[in-house]
Amino acid sequence: MRALLFCLAGLMAASADIAFAQTKLQSKADPNATEVRYFTAIDGLMDGNADVILKEMRQGKTVNAATLDVCYPVGKNSDHKDRFVVNLAVSGQTLTGTTQSIGDKSPVTVKLVRKQTGDTFDFRGQIGIGQTVTEVASSENSDISEKEFQDSQTVDDGITAAPKDFTDVSPESVGVRVKLDAALDFLKSLKGEAVEVALNSLAVTCDALRAGQQTISLSVDPDRAAALIAKAKSTPGVVAAGWTAGTVEMDRTIRIPAADWRDGDKINKDKLVSAISGVLSKTLSAKPASSNWNATTGKLRLNFKRPSQLYPPLNLTDTIEVAGLVAPDKPGGSDRLMLWIGNPVTTTADEGTGPKLNLSEESSGDEEGDARDDSGSIEALAKELKGQRWDADKSVWK
Repeated sequence: MRALLFCLAGLMAASADIAFAQTKLQSKADPNATEVRYFTAIDGLMDGNADVILKEMRQGKTVNAATLDVCYPVGKNSDHKDRFVVNLAVSGQTLTGTTQSIGDKSPVTVKLVRKQTGDTFDFRGQIGIGQTVTEVASSENSDISEKEFQDSQTVDDGITAAPKDFTDVSPESVGVRVKLDAALDFLKSLKGEAVEVALNSLAVTCDALRAGQQTISLSVDPDRAAALIAKAKSTPGVVAAGWTAGTVEMDRTIRIPAADWRDGDKINKDKLVSAISGVLSKTLSAKPASSNWNATTGKLRLNFKRPSQLYPPLNLTDTIEVAGLVAPDKPGGSDRLMLWIGNPVTTTADEGTGPKLNLSEESSGDEEGDARDDSGSIEALAKELKGQRWDADKSVWK
């Protein structure tokens, strides 16, 4: 019986060795296997402004088929982009094809000569779009596998349809992902609405052209954000809508009891402004000058004034602007409010009587004010308003 067990053990070990050897042999790359490889950059193409994807289907080192996808600005210094995708005929080292651009319908011709040198590839030739012919002279290009390419194409626009709270997304910031052919109608529907559209989100990027979808960034009063998102979701062509990252930075945010600052279901903004101004006037050593709430975005603007210490005999005046935002700490209402206070921005001017000294200054964050505020104002507000600070290390309110 013992001998039989030893024999069985030996057979099992031998089988394992054989299986391992077979796996090892199978894992070796077949030099004649068909695979897909990508070039995601061809240096120098269209003065370096083109976004290029060249897809090759190879058997060993032989290219059997290729597709060139090029996204490019339609004019010099233009934010407007067009794109063409052309299947290339392969004849030895020469790749050729014709098509038309997707947006402007311009005729496109491609003729490239491909040469491999070691692990890199050179491309020479011409690409014609309409009446414009671009010379291609690109050296030492590297290719990547299909998995590497797919991993590189993952784009996250940060839209969260139902966040548990506003610690990762901002209560006033809304993102809407919409199909390109429906984007214009969606934008037109926002005309006359109390909502701000981020100008840079209007530019249709190469990623958007390839995905067929564009993400529009909006700012709205937090009280109306949920309604805007619900309306967007019901709009034809909208793929996703939700909150995104925006103004609020958690290291400059406190969470306060809502009951202390509400009249019914509304925030008592006058009471809150009075309390905030009282604290900041001490930490900034300045007198409150004005305050207003933006009816579109719900943002608060506070202005303070103090004598400038830059050149005291001139009696110049510092004007300090501080932005703020208040909202429930999560969608759907809460017994807590989040209060964000931005970095102070200081400008200096001659506000005395009589002739004025004209000063040239670009608005910028006041370094002294920032340092003082980071070490005092937020903490002072938390104390005065019975609030909590955010612990970034533990991701909890403390």
